[in-house]
Amino acid sequence: MKRKMNIFNLIAPAYGLFYDYQKKHYMANIDILQEGIDLSKYKNIIDVGCGTGALCSVLKQKGLLVTGVDLSQRMLKIGAKKPENTEVKFFKGNVLDRLPFEGKSFDLSVASFVAHGLKRNERKMMYAEMSRITKHVVIIYDYTEKRSVLTSIVEWTEGGDYFNFIKKTKTEMKKSFRDVHVINAGVRGAWYICTPFDKA
Repeated sequence: MKRKMNIFNLIAPAYGLFYDYQKKHYMANIDILQEGIDLSKYKNIIDVGCGTGALCSVLKQKGLLVTGVDLSQRMLKIGAKKPENTEVKFFKGNVLDRLPFEGKSFDLSVASFVAHGLKRNERKMMYAEMSRITKHVVIIYDYTEKRSVLTSIVEWTEGGDYFNFIKKTKTEMKKSFRDVHVINAGVRGAWYICTPFDKA
């Protein structure tokens, strides 16, 4: 995990360059998410693996109180400097360890393009920790099997578990959550809306 933290600290400036592009992407897909969950019913949300905060910004615009957590301090600094993120609370933390929040601290939690980069046992740990801090719904936004060649090359280079993840996504999630509802978002992505076993 330390290696990943170093990598993301290193590439943080490049991620920062794509902030506006990412924000537009999330804006285009957040309405698709709301076909399955009415965000206006909830007060707060935590973005796990928030990177430079593009999704945090969009969630804030939807009226939620937003907390972002990431391994990379450099990513967080970039996100915190964005004028639209002045009310977002950013924390450095690792979802594979115990995050610095009490149980059921957030109505919702979301992890965007995080799960595919983790090993199977790490995904299970992430789902468990997100369930611990979440009252109602855990949302995973990630790839489907309809990947591009470029995505395959990049993911192979990063050394994550992308290829196993996309084959076993729903099966794995159904072992970690009481219910999993999938909403396709674009050609290669999906929102996985998950209900924790211990939902408040």
